[in-house]
Amino acid sequence: MKGNLAKSAVWVTFSEVLFNLSGFIIHSALGRFLGPAEYGRYGLIITLTTTVIILIGNGIPTAMAKYISEFFETDAKMVKAIKRQTIISQTILIGAITVIFYFSAPLISAVLGDPTLTSLFRISTLIIPAFAAASFYFSYYTGLHKFNLQATLKTWRSFFRIAFVIALAYAFSVPGSIIGYILAPGSVFLVAYLIDKFKVSKEIEARAAQQPKDYQPDFDWRKLMNYAWQIIIFFMAYELLISIDLYMVKGILRDDNLTGIYNGALTVGRIPYYIFYAMTVFLLPMVSRSSASNNQAETKNIIGQSIRIMMILLVPMIILMSVFAKPILFLFYGKHFIEAAQPMAILEYGVGFLTIFYVLTFAVNGAGKTLVPMVISVVGVILNVILNYILIVKYSITGSAIATSTTSLVIMVLMLGYLYKVFAVAVSLKSFLKTAVAGVILYFTARLFPQGEISFMVWSVILFAFYLLLMFALREIKKEDIGYLRNISSRKKVSDIETELSGNEPSA
Repeated sequence: MKGNLAKSAVWVTFSEVLFNLSGFIIHSALGRFLGPAEYGRYGLIITLTTTVIILIGNGIPTAMAKYISEFFETDAKMVKAIKRQTIISQTILIGAITVIFYFSAPLISAVLGDPTLTSLFRISTLIIPAFAAASFYFSYYTGLHKFNLQATLKTWRSFFRIAFVIALAYAFSVPGSIIGYILAPGSVFLVAYLIDKFKVSKEIEARAAQQPKDYQPDFDWRKLMNYAWQIIIFFMAYELLISIDLYMVKGILRDDNLTGIYNGALTVGRIPYYIFYAMTVFLLPMVSRSSASNNQAETKNIIGQSIRIMMILLVPMIILMSVFAKPILFLFYGKHFIEAAQPMAILEYGVGFLTIFYVLTFAVNGAGKTLVPMVISVVGVILNVILNYILIVKYSITGSAIATSTTSLVIMVLMLGYLYKVFAVAVSLKSFLKTAVAGVILYFTARLFPQGEISFMVWSVILFAFYLLLMFALREIKKEDIGYLRNISSRKKVSDIETELSGNEPSA
């Protein structure tokens, strides 16, 4: 496969960081001029609708990306057949879910104890088809390995949603922000459709014309659904896993102000998770490729190296964001959200566990073992609900943070245990101890620094560099790692990067 995966990785990562940065800009702006109560209502609407979006927007398209990636270089007609079946299946599913969500709005509002949310939920219904249409093209271009195009679209979406959401929220409060969330993915879909119509489809048609005319492949829609249903349930369970605490805070405490405060802690606390999300774009096809060729050693090395990279980089991020939770919240939201500092400091460790679990899930899915992540996620949802119910009553929003972090630790351990059982992948005890020692030293050192509203950013950079020096002194960060990072900016082929990540020598 030709192409520059290293540069694509940088571009995809940049687009993901920019996309999530745009989200934080939106949350910061809305938190400031809506106030905690209205911001809490906004958070409830967008979070729940996003849960539904992830359910229908990623399941079938993810299956499409998997199957298209198997044929895009060799069988253009099959690519067209897969795309056609995906459009039909996805349209039926989207239509059904959209109608159900619209008519369920009064029930959802009643469960949350606030009937005034009904009209807002009904407006947000249109987010579902808009987002799903944009997600279709993200997955389609991923299947075609057009990572740069996918990243470009996501970058444009970042600018679209900043412009639409903030402007309309400023003019029309919460209803305006919801309309902005409809227009942003809708605009991206229009751009993606035009690129497909006038460029990508023509390329595929030209390749299809070179195939035998009597060859007209048909792709069974049931193959899509058989792969997609477990992915769909996983995404549904996972979205519930990471957002059920917000709804339980609202449902149990019945306090819009505390709901908004907790939403602020959740939103800012997930920054490391959003940064590492880009790893999933490449980890799934890498593991899929090695598993398909029955290369157990390569699969083990790829997953092992991924865990090691996450451990090295996540630990300082989590510790610094936990220690400096108060100035970070002040920077994003102002003084009205300082109360979120304690829950965020606790949640941050849960975010680290959850990030490892989520990234490794895509490695397992790449190996075709979609059932296990689904089951672990469902177990996590049940455990999170039980712990939240017990601890919110006793400790308010701090209890919710403890419950979610505990659940995240449990599901991460379950996933690591499964990886050890199936792929013989284990966290190196030596690496774990070195990272733990460096992390503990970083934590106590960071607590000696002042919590300045702006100066904390300078201290964070200094402390992060201090941590890296510690890891280098402990020989956990090696010269090969520095060389790998340097190669991110060089011209590399897919196979070269996969070789580096798997730890194997390149073939002749």
